Amino acid sequence: MEFGICLQSIIPVRFEPSHRSEMVTQVLFGELYRVVEKTSLWTKIQLVFDNYEGWIHLLQTRFIDEPEFIRLTGSVTAVTMDLVQLLVNETTSMVLPVVLGSSLPGYSAQHVLIGGNQFLYEGSVAGFAETGIPEPLRTMQIRQNIVENAMLYLHAPYLWGGRTPFGIDCSGFVQILYKMADIKLLRDAKQQATQGEVISLLEEAEAADLLFFDDEEGNINHVGILTDRRKIIHCSGRVRIDSLDHEGIYNGELQKYTHKLRLIKRVI
Repeated sequence: MEFGICLQSIIPVRFEPSHRSEMVTQVLFGELYRVVEKTSLWTKIQLVFDNYEGWIHLLQTRFIDEPEFIRLTGSVTAVTMDLVQLLVNETTSMVLPVVLGSSLPGYSAQHVLIGGNQFLYEGSVAGFAETGIPEPLRTMQIRQNIVENAMLYLHAPYLWGGRTPFGIDCSGFVQILYKMADIKLLRDAKQQATQGEVISLLEEAEAADLLFFDDEEGNINHVGILTDRRKIIHCSGRVRIDSLDHEGIYNGELQKYTHKLRLIKRVI
């Protein structure tokens, strides 16, 4: 098996090996993958973070050997917290912009070493909840961080398959926010709905719990994050905050319910 890593700002992942195919997700800088299949122009990959599969162009593929892959997957990974920050490849003297939510595997003292190249990152990284404090306080801190970080994406436009502040979908939005808290969520809303424990009543839900919504056929097609018991932040047209009750999301601009509440899950 071959292995790779994203050393570009963003790589689109396609459903099929074609530029005309829909983008199903994106790989951000520093995210690792396994190679599933190759053609003359395309590489089918499986992302390490969420096991999601899709095709990236061969010219955007960066292969690494197995020992390097094992080293990087086993190392502590920081997550970038600046909207956009420059990353300097000190080995080649090239500069690369990286976006909010990117990965820095093996990050230490503002540096990462990948495939023999040393990168300097002088921006902010996610501060995970401190260890050594009582678990209830640590959990509260994680929840607060998720809600606060969600505000960084306010008004980001909806983009099918997107995972950045310049275009993001509903499940990509919650996945990246949980990634910042060092918690792995799957990629799509219906997959994320299989994780965590069920919360029976909205009155029992807490900030940062996940809310899932379904269509007329009962298929889960939307997800958002509870900010308090009457508000949700989610990506629908754009990342926005709307009112919430046991029926679902009420859009004040449209003056109607837009999403029917199906399920509440707690992952933290």
